[in-house]
Amino acid sequence: MALPASYAKLYAGKQATRGFSLIGFLSSLILFGAAGLLVVRAGPSVFEYWAIEKTIKASVAVSQTPADVRETFDKLASTGYIDALKGKDLVIKGMGDSMKVSFAYEKKIYLAGPASLLIVYRGSSGSDPEGKTPN
Repeated sequence: MALPASYAKLYAGKQATRGFSLIGFLSSLILFGAAGLLVVRAGPSVFEYWAIEKTIKASVAVSQTPADVRETFDKLASTGYIDALKGKDLVIKGMGDSMKVSFAYEKKIYLAGPASLLIVYRGSSGSDPEGKTPN
């Protein structure tokens, strides 16, 4: 059974319409642009956090006292271009092999206009099953 010509035209027209509309394209562009802005602005801060974690683990591995950890951290941080944290900001518990170092800091990142992003970084040199790090 064949469809009347008017129905066939209507059905064929709906199949031919595909792709993005202008509003859909602009919305996608704005969404990807905002995500890209966040990555570009916050990326260096995240890399610095990873560098701080590695530096703390290296400092604990070669030090026996809290003063040694702070001094070693400051030396390694100056060569690694770490500016967000200093040795005096570290919270150190224990001595020798049982030493645990924790840290916490905030980073405010300017985005655009009055908008900014506040990221709270926390970490420690050992496993922290309760997730408690300094405030």
